[in-house]
Amino acid sequence: MYRLIVLLLLAACAPAPKTVAVGRYRAPDAPIYSNAVMDQGRLVGQWTQVAAFGGAACKPGGAEISKGAGGLQIRYRLCESGVQMAGAGPMSSEVVGRFDVPGQPGPWWILWADGDYRTLVVGSPNGRLGFILNRGPFPADRLKAAKDVLEWNGYDLRQLTVY
Repeated sequence: MYRLIVLLLLAACAPAPKTVAVGRYRAPDAPIYSNAVMDQGRLVGQWTQVAAFGGAACKPGGAEISKGAGGLQIRYRLCESGVQMAGAGPMSSEVVGRFDVPGQPGPWWILWADGDYRTLVVGSPNGRLGFILNRGPFPADRLKAAKDVLEWNGYDLRQLTVY
């Protein structure tokens, strides 16, 4: 009986789980930070989607980022919230690490890029999108780092599909 009381007291002290609204993947009151010291030119290239929130209903996609006369350009096909999304156009940015991307339900904030720009964690303050892009091999240590970044930014990892 004593053990049961101790377990109940410990459970009562545990932090409450973050509440995430339907159609959103992060807690609305959680802080979110973008990568403000990144070299945006290093985003140029082919990216493969390796994880997405709500992504179990469709196949992973990818993105191709190129440098155009007016800045970065993107062509993408991604699984987002269980729906295939596709688009192309300029990636406009007034703040380093934050982009408006045509056809997206919110801005793309680069939450993390590994030191060699092989893995990107993309999220949005409105919580309506979140995914991981990668190029080349995707080892377990980078997946763990990407998940840690998402969780730290308020994302509910139970809704993350890793492909």
